[in-house]
Amino acid sequence: MSQKAPGLAAKYEDAWLLDGIRTPFVDYNGALGSISPTDLAIKVARELFKRSAVPASDVGSVIVGNMAQASYDTYMMPRHIGLYSGVGLDVPAVLVQRVCGTGIECVLQAADTLKLGKTDLALVVGTESMTRAPITAYTHRGGFTMGKFEMKDFLWESLYDTAVSCNMGMTAENLAKEYGITREEVDAYAAESFVRALGAQASGYLGGEITPVVSEKFNAEGLNERGIQLPRGVESVTLDSHIRPTPIETLRKLKASFNGVVTAATASGIVDGAAATLVAASSYVKANKLKPLARVVAGSVVGVQPKIMGIGPAPAIRRLLEVSGLKLSDIDRIEVNEAFAAQALAVQKDLGIDHAKYNVNGGAIAIGHPLGATGVRIGVTLARELQRSNKRYGIAAACIGGGQGIAMLIENVASARD
Repeated sequence: MSQKAPGLAAKYEDAWLLDGIRTPFVDYNGALGSISPTDLAIKVARELFKRSAVPASDVGSVIVGNMAQASYDTYMMPRHIGLYSGVGLDVPAVLVQRVCGTGIECVLQAADTLKLGKTDLALVVGTESMTRAPITAYTHRGGFTMGKFEMKDFLWESLYDTAVSCNMGMTAENLAKEYGITREEVDAYAAESFVRALGAQASGYLGGEITPVVSEKFNAEGLNERGIQLPRGVESVTLDSHIRPTPIETLRKLKASFNGVVTAATASGIVDGAAATLVAASSYVKANKLKPLARVVAGSVVGVQPKIMGIGPAPAIRRLLEVSGLKLSDIDRIEVNEAFAAQALAVQKDLGIDHAKYNVNGGAIAIGHPLGATGVRIGVTLARELQRSNKRYGIAAACIGGGQGIAMLIENVASARD
């Protein structure tokens, strides 16, 4: 028997990203902090249909990514997103969870659905309210004894991997030791992420994928009204709030979070937000004379050691290149989610990625990382970047808590038509 290839991988001949949009990514406890992730998702889905001119009634599947149960109706989240965005009553919806790789997983599941011939158009939405992650008590339903009442911060506790007694920050420290990554390198990488993101914001590039969030109502026939209510005095939210001037001199002064190289500013920003895209078969694209953003070429997901979970994108990208028949030198842009600067540097060093191709518009250190939404955002940002730079191939990838890596290969539409 031949040796089994690592992880799961597939090629796709007929899966197209039609368009994509997102909310601004706003800092924890900021202007979006009180809004349900379901309503953030409904907002981007409705705006996506307006922007793309694709009728919501054409969608055959709704695939939603989310991590924390940040509202009491989370169980119905995917269904509510479909119904309130105008998708047909008979169209099913599903919730996906692959931690930080959730958004990419949603796109790949949409491509799988098309490949199986189940539908020719899928709505993909990733959404997360980090602010609304609950304060929890899992063991009190049966009562508690004196002195044993305990409530914990779900957001903080969920970053700890109980299988290996290691929080996510320490996985980055482990990689820093393994790859010889210094505090100076980490600070420099983070500073450049902010510089690149500031440039992308100032030029209007990031604004091209953002829909402003305003207070509004969402109505659907036969359903209760719901919607978004911004804080008093806030009329509109238009910009990613975590992007800010962050000189390296400031970074150098910050205290190490785990007695190593990681600091608060060299980890991904904690933000709230949602992102959406449409994935379609060529039959739908041609019938409706659409101009898609990109073609989904292949996807992969692999497992790695939990204590160095951040290296996951490296073997996932290797598997992706293997299944697609391409070399790393064929790839023009690579977006790896910046969970931590040390982690992003470890992946870059492991694969030997040219820094000029790597997270060219900044990453999650500057823009932020709303867990379920990030992968969708990365895919859309990458597709738009390939078009802007007139490049052909791009890879979007992410590490995954618990020890996994995920990657997706996309191709510029102009090149795909040649």
